[in-house]
Amino acid sequence: MASTFGFTLQAWQQHYQQDAERIFPTLEAHLAALSLSDNAWLWLATPAQLQEQLTPLIARYRQDPDALPLFGVPFAVKDNIDVAGWPTTAACPAFRYIAETDAFAVAQLKAAGAVVIGKTNLDQFATGLVGTRSPFGAVKNTFNPAYVSGGSSSGSASVLARGLVAFSLGTDTAGSGRVPAGFNNIVGLKPTKGWLSARGVVPACRLNDTLSIFALTVEDAWQVATLAGGYDSADGYSRHDPATAPAALPTSPAFAIPASPQFFGDNQAQAAWERALAALTALGATLHPIDMHAFHQLAEQLYFGPWVAERTAAVGHMLQQPEEMDPVVRSIVASGLQYSAVDAWQAEYQRADLARQIQQTLAQFAALIVPTSPTIHTLAEMAQEPILYNSHFGTYTNFTNLADLSALALPAGFRDDGLPAGITLIAPAWHDRALADFGLRWQQQMALPLGATGQAPPAQRPAALPPSPQHVRLAVVGAHLTGMPLNFQLTTRDAVRVEETTTAARYRLYALTSGPILKPGLMRAETGGAITVELWDMPLARFGEFVEEIPTPLGIGTLQLADGRQVKGFICEPAALSEATEITHFGGWRNWLAQRETH
Repeated sequence: MASTFGFTLQAWQQHYQQDAERIFPTLEAHLAALSLSDNAWLWLATPAQLQEQLTPLIARYRQDPDALPLFGVPFAVKDNIDVAGWPTTAACPAFRYIAETDAFAVAQLKAAGAVVIGKTNLDQFATGLVGTRSPFGAVKNTFNPAYVSGGSSSGSASVLARGLVAFSLGTDTAGSGRVPAGFNNIVGLKPTKGWLSARGVVPACRLNDTLSIFALTVEDAWQVATLAGGYDSADGYSRHDPATAPAALPTSPAFAIPASPQFFGDNQAQAAWERALAALTALGATLHPIDMHAFHQLAEQLYFGPWVAERTAAVGHMLQQPEEMDPVVRSIVASGLQYSAVDAWQAEYQRADLARQIQQTLAQFAALIVPTSPTIHTLAEMAQEPILYNSHFGTYTNFTNLADLSALALPAGFRDDGLPAGITLIAPAWHDRALADFGLRWQQQMALPLGATGQAPPAQRPAALPPSPQHVRLAVVGAHLTGMPLNFQLTTRDAVRVEETTTAARYRLYALTSGPILKPGLMRAETGGAITVELWDMPLARFGEFVEEIPTPLGIGTLQLADGRQVKGFICEPAALSEATEITHFGGWRNWLAQRETH
């Protein structure tokens, strides 16, 4: 049987579409090719565990293939996330227990047809950005084994980068879902806190933890996130998506970048960053240097202030077994004992003030772009300076969850020494989709090989993400078109233009000349023409206030497009058209305006 290593979600789907019964021999062969001698793995599925997951899938797939979008797709789970019947150790054998139930996100993914193939190594108790603080051994960089993999989600990043799974789950408190992505040429999606439930996850800092997703492509990471996420009433920190964020970034986004980026003497990292900035400019972005002082102040709180006591609250009982803990991890966890409740409250007040400054700064831009890590080190170097160099890795990651921001780490080419370089997009909470939409464009432009597989990116990739349930796709036909007098009613509500297209050939267009602004009236008819429209995606929570501003005789109904899609769009009361001028034959509002101006 041909190897399935390096398959994207699309490749797995195509594999099974030919014959769903192939799921058994395919995954058995896939599992047989993996080995626990590879210390990125801590546990691999037994034949019984594999069979237990596969047996119910075939029957469900036969009934409704669309209900299992991840049918038979193997994935890996960081070993601080519960999988029912499997051990969870958080890379501490003395902490080991057998999980009774799946973590919420794992259950969601299994329900979509995905199959847990193994659990992965990590920095003990998810404390570190290096991938070396594990009794099971350091996970090596997938491009050069002399270098670190990044952590704490080291194993999940490694097995994904090598194509051993289609996607993997990590966690991210201080950058653990981003730094390993940058070091291994893969995508790392760090969701808004509370979008993916943390139920069934061993906490590091419960207020600042989130599950994260590694994938070879942005589209895969986004699909997995949408299937794994969702409100969980049993998780006290789970949140509903308020549906107020934009669906995409502007075509020519204004990005903030650090005014004086720090690379700690790593000239190759700096050169890779400068090449990434040139690529962003080529993609149509404008770059605006900003002062990062507030960001760095907040970042320092995570490990060098009372917030570290969250780690003590999570696993402090293990301090009574010092021989069972990594010495560096133990020193960090133990440091939380020196802080008082007063210290913690004062730190929270400072966090809130700094977060507000950061959010006000970011409100001026589409997103902030930073180097995923300002440098990288060898395993030998890391052994010499385990805390200092770890801190360097977190320069542009530590503040993100403290400030309640979303982030997406993207491959950004290679350094002159052949190691991967990465950039990270950072934006306010719930801007995850907007970042992913831009990430899709970025990956298409860069056309880098996938992870460490050496494979070229898929020849056929989606031009955009699928429509979002948190947004209303609206067709505008006249005064709300780009550049027209009422377009601001869309842009001020974070609506984004999707495309220009036409309606089905059964609409009539009229010019309503009453009122201070010329407006069109659109009416469905037995005979008519195809009318040019623009499609915009508007945040669902902003749609009602937009509709409230629409004056009579106009309203919102459902329009049919030329390709059969149905979207919301402007319609007009028939009674108002008796005195209007029919302009259907012009095919669109702009054409009629142009003709009117020439006469």
